[in-house]
Amino acid sequence: MTQSQGSSFRLKIALALLKLLLWSIFALAIKNALVNTILGRQKTAIEHPSIISDFKEITKMRLALSVVFSSVAGYLLGVETVDFKTLILLALGGYFMVGASNAFNQIIEKDLDALMNRTKNRPIPAGRMSVRAAFIIASVFTLAGIIILYTINKQTAMFGAISIFLYTCVYTPLKTKTPLAVFVGAIPGAIPFMLGWVAATDDFGIEPGTLFALQFFWQFPHFWAIGWFLYKDYEKAGFFMLPTGKQDKGTAVQTIMYTIWTLIVSIIPVFGFTGRLELSIVAAVIVFALGLWMLFYAIRLFKLMTEKAARQLMLVSVSYISLVQIVYVIDKFIR
Repeated sequence: MTQSQGSSFRLKIALALLKLLLWSIFALAIKNALVNTILGRQKTAIEHPSIISDFKEITKMRLALSVVFSSVAGYLLGVETVDFKTLILLALGGYFMVGASNAFNQIIEKDLDALMNRTKNRPIPAGRMSVRAAFIIASVFTLAGIIILYTINKQTAMFGAISIFLYTCVYTPLKTKTPLAVFVGAIPGAIPFMLGWVAATDDFGIEPGTLFALQFFWQFPHFWAIGWFLYKDYEKAGFFMLPTGKQDKGTAVQTIMYTIWTLIVSIIPVFGFTGRLELSIVAAVIVFALGLWMLFYAIRLFKLMTEKAARQLMLVSVSYISLVQIVYVIDKFIR
């Protein structure tokens, strides 16, 4: 390769990196704008509760929409030709399943929610919604979600049902018993990304397994960051969210370790070990850089040991997982 050819190749790589990064930022901005538009002004809803705002709160609509985003990303990665009917069914079914899990969770934790500043204004502990009404919502959402996902394929419905069961019947009760609750909670938390692939292919193999692993390892630094800056509030309800039970170096070290595992798993597709789930070198560089960005804030938490640093890590982790999913999808369609 001549010097001019080498320079041209490096320029093409740089332009490809820039293009992929700009598209990723644009897609993330669109995602956030859509979520904010759908939800309206959350602060106003809290100050002036209504039936609609209580419905959003009992189903945690913001979280549900983020989960739907992950499922859609997984679907786009797995599908050969986009079927918009299946895509809509996946989004609806995914939303119902997450909404059901959140509603059941708030029914079970209604007395504990009343003890924490963050949750005391939720519909049930605040007395604006009865347990019966919440149970009806949760039950209807469960049935609707399973039926809708079943129309896509049986495996998608099965994983959706497993997600509800683990979140409601295992993770929620364990939160007051052991820090291992985060490990259990990471399983249903990691299902949505791979659920999209299963919906697209009706198959569970190395590809959805890799998507699951990526979001599974990501759950730990994300939730430990939340558990750190909300430690005092969680302590009121007796929740064990940190691996050592304390805001200490041990927790910070484990946060760094799981961030590194997340980074490693995120670039595995570039090596060609993951079947049809592929990643170009350009996309892998961007994904790796995003991982270093998150790792920087994990290390920062280790150094500062403050709630502010933990909050920053949490915010970065949310942007990280969305951007990685966007990069994966864009890379597939422009590769």
